[in-house]
Amino acid sequence: MQKYKNPESVLVVIYCKRTLRVLMLQRKDDPNFWQSVTGSMEDNESPTDTAIREVFEETGIDINGKNLKLIDAKHVIEFEIFPQFRYRYAPEVKINKEHWFYLPLNDEIIPVLSEHLSYQWLTIKNAANITISPNNCEAISKIDSIDEFSLRNLK
Repeated sequence: MQKYKNPESVLVVIYCKRTLRVLMLQRKDDPNFWQSVTGSMEDNESPTDTAIREVFEETGIDINGKNLKLIDAKHVIEFEIFPQFRYRYAPEVKINKEHWFYLPLNDEIIPVLSEHLSYQWLTIKNAANITISPNNCEAISKIDSIDEFSLRNLK
């Protein structure tokens, strides 16, 4: 029996507070597709737990181990799954529900890639322009407002 992906996921935009550059990852299954960290929620897993797990799996960043502040944007969207990725979901599934998070870092890091071909640190504008995902582009474009919020509330 084929196990399909859960159509509920997280998007985690990782950025450097000092340089205001965004970590972008190149997909293995579609090298023209650059994105932030994403991943489907597992059974009985919260969005926050999914974000922590996916960041570790995709970049090697241990949010809890390094005492980093993961910011829950409290923003959830629904979007149509790209046709080239629908085979991973049950045949009737065409919509995914996505929870947004931000992970501000003090310095740019070299990620440990396991699920991607390559990475680059890009300006907010260039990161938003390189992704073909409209929701990823929108989330990246909101970093400036998220950063102000996070700095006020994490002190």
